[in-house]
Amino acid sequence: MQPLVECVPNFSEGRRPEVVEQIIDAVRAVPGITILDSSSDVDHNRSVLTFVGTPEVVEAAAFEGIKKAAELIDMTQHSGEHPRIGATDVIPFIPIRGILMAECVAIAKRLGERVGTELGIPVYLYEAAATRPDRENLADLRKGEYEGLREAISSDPNRAPDFGPAEVGRAGATVIGARAPLVAYNIYLNTNDVEAANKIAKSIRHSGGGLRYVKALGLLVEGRAQVSMNLTDFTKTSIYRAQEMVKSEAARYGYIIHHAELIGLIPEQALIDAARWYLQLDAFTEDQILERKLQTTEAQAGMIPQAFLDAVASGEPTPGGGSVAALAGALGAALASMVARSTMGKKKYAEFEHAMQEVAHLADDLRDQLTEAITEDSQAFEQVLAAYRLGKEDLKRLPAVQAAMQRAAEVPMRTAELAIQALDQLKVVAEHGNVNAASDAAAGAHIALAALEAAALNVLVNVQSLENAELVNQIRSQITTLRDQGRATAQEIQRLVENRAGLA
Repeated sequence: MQPLVECVPNFSEGRRPEVVEQIIDAVRAVPGITILDSSSDVDHNRSVLTFVGTPEVVEAAAFEGIKKAAELIDMTQHSGEHPRIGATDVIPFIPIRGILMAECVAIAKRLGERVGTELGIPVYLYEAAATRPDRENLADLRKGEYEGLREAISSDPNRAPDFGPAEVGRAGATVIGARAPLVAYNIYLNTNDVEAANKIAKSIRHSGGGLRYVKALGLLVEGRAQVSMNLTDFTKTSIYRAQEMVKSEAARYGYIIHHAELIGLIPEQALIDAARWYLQLDAFTEDQILERKLQTTEAQAGMIPQAFLDAVASGEPTPGGGSVAALAGALGAALASMVARSTMGKKKYAEFEHAMQEVAHLADDLRDQLTEAITEDSQAFEQVLAAYRLGKEDLKRLPAVQAAMQRAAEVPMRTAELAIQALDQLKVVAEHGNVNAASDAAAGAHIALAALEAAALNVLVNVQSLENAELVNQIRSQITTLRDQGRATAQEIQRLVENRAGLA
């Protein structure tokens, strides 16, 4: 499973669809990018794009979007209700799967430096990527907006950018960072009294003494007063809390909520939490959702790799023991990820939160590599068969056989090395992970050790056909060392689990 990063750039253009489409096309042109959503607002004169991909692909696509926006948007001619400082106003990276926040911070910094150097656009880093505390909050970086920054950037040391020139041109400046998923949520009132919306926004946002994970502004949009909000952590400040507080504050001024809107995408859990609260479904469980139940049932039905099992049992030489060893290693790594994720976010294990995040990331990568080795092992043995099919009089036969047999030893050797790494991650979760999942860590260790032992046998069998005695001795010594190391680690994991689970 490849790591997945989400990027949600905000562009200062919402009135010219043809311009917005050109920017989206520039992002879409990067191979591997998936566009999830785009929305534009005429009053805000702003568009929000959401796309995902692997870290490298998302980083490249973000640069192309910034570059195209700089070509097409002139901030000296821009006006709109929403605060902004640049053509690409803000561009956050959000870890979605198999990637840590620290890696998204690294992406933000690399992109910021590239934008500053190649495009000559001043760049400020914010949120998790901020270089100093007073730059964490996006609103602080937008103070004075484009016009104010243009005047202050060269004269005020506090406004000096993190990357790029201390000079603002037509493209303005760009804020780049890394953050958790947020909910962009706007509430419209049954009035055009923007002053009331400003007061309500001030009362509910954290900086005004309101809700901890809410940022809010009062705006006039489509002739209605709007309370524009970003919920930066919906698990700690929910949508319904923000909604109810806006409703209560609006009542003070004699107004009610007319309607609300989402900007971009929202995590499913946020809507489930709102439904549970408003409908007072205290005993509600998520498997009562029809679609969720169907997805779970279908997934469970497809979890048994029947096609692979049938192929192994078919009597054909591939897939064989090497492929099965790789699958076992992938399962061991998956259990390491499972125990790590069952530990993350629990107060009892707060001191090991970073370690568990690291395990989950590394074990996911190991699982991907071992999954690829399933096919690689079969391909390697097919090369052996192809080499032996050459005529005995063919001068190419012997070197082909030697090369194929060496490759047939290298692939399971790699599987053995990856199994060792999986055991290392399993040891971390066995020692510090959720004790309720300790037996899963031990199970993973036994499975990973089986992968190591099976792979080692394949290595030892295949090197027998090699004529390079020095290479054979080197490989045998290496696999012996790996087996000894793996057995010792597996025994240590078993001891740790028995002690923590009270089985010793």
